[in-house]
Amino acid sequence: MRRVLVLGSTGSIGVQALDVLDANRDRFQLVGIAAGRNRELAADQAARFGVEHVAFGADEAVQLIRSVDADVVLNGITGSVGLAPTLAALEEGRTLALANKESLIVGGELVTSRAKPGQIVPVDSEHSAIAQALRSGSSEEVRRLVLTASGGPFRGRNRAELSAVTPAEALAHPTWNMGLVITTNSATLVNKGLEVIEAHLLFGVPYDRIEVTVHPQSIVHSMVEFTDGSTIAQASPPDMRLPISLALDWPNRVPEAGVPLDWTSAQAWTFEPLDEKAFPAVALAKRVGEAGGTYPAVFNAANEQAVAAFHDGRIGYLDILDVVSEVIDGHEAGAVTLERVLDTERRARADADACIQRRQQA
Repeated sequence: MRRVLVLGSTGSIGVQALDVLDANRDRFQLVGIAAGRNRELAADQAARFGVEHVAFGADEAVQLIRSVDADVVLNGITGSVGLAPTLAALEEGRTLALANKESLIVGGELVTSRAKPGQIVPVDSEHSAIAQALRSGSSEEVRRLVLTASGGPFRGRNRAELSAVTPAEALAHPTWNMGLVITTNSATLVNKGLEVIEAHLLFGVPYDRIEVTVHPQSIVHSMVEFTDGSTIAQASPPDMRLPISLALDWPNRVPEAGVPLDWTSAQAWTFEPLDEKAFPAVALAKRVGEAGGTYPAVFNAANEQAVAAFHDGRIGYLDILDVVSEVIDGHEAGAVTLERVLDTERRARADADACIQRRQQA
């Protein structure tokens, strides 16, 4: 039986993780949870599972990791505040089921250098799909990774057609129900850019061999192309419980974790090239990832500030990536330490706010 800590238990990933644990109490034991502001739901969750160890906020989550004996830590915290808990889980030798992609992206080599082989197991459906497909061959046989993107609510629109996009439209994702920042990032494809950086860090494949294709049905979650021309794809209905269950018990599969595809009914899957003029986020993310150091932290922090400004009505939709690009252009990279990452993020947010203010005054 695997003992599990769930960080971000009241968020979307955390709630679904607890559903998986609840349905498999003979397989998993929940030994602690960490939540944000929703203390009422956290209390209900603790009572439901008979959990005594409950933490609130990232700092308490770190203490929870260091004081509670667990086999697996699922980090479902939102944002780069999840970096310290990620590092703590690795230092304590826990298997890290990672949904908090920001901590890997902003931490970069700080995270990867502390992880033992196989210690980080991805929760994102795209990276879970790649991890599954990679079991079909050796690392030397991999030609490229292909991440799929739904295309978000604005698939097919050109740059000019995106100029009048409203915050409400940006939150109308056709497939996934997520929070404000992640849903907006899916509309701009910043989320896919972050996933490209994450794929590079998780699997060690160079950026020029990581591609993105648009797949509106969100059935094929990602693919691996091998040197003999074979492409292995992982397909399932869009349900996060499947990759969550895999991460919690990797490499074992949890029976009935997800609903399989219905092969008795007709269906069509389509794939389209990414329009990088309308959606420049992926190309920008590759540039940032190749630069390395603290550049990914700047990318993430500046984007969060720009997304907040967009939803506050202070800038337009197209301004989001323009602000991020401007802040990146003004950054000088440094070596990655926890303190430097946090300082870099603070400065990047301040630079983004200044850029946003200039645009308001123009």
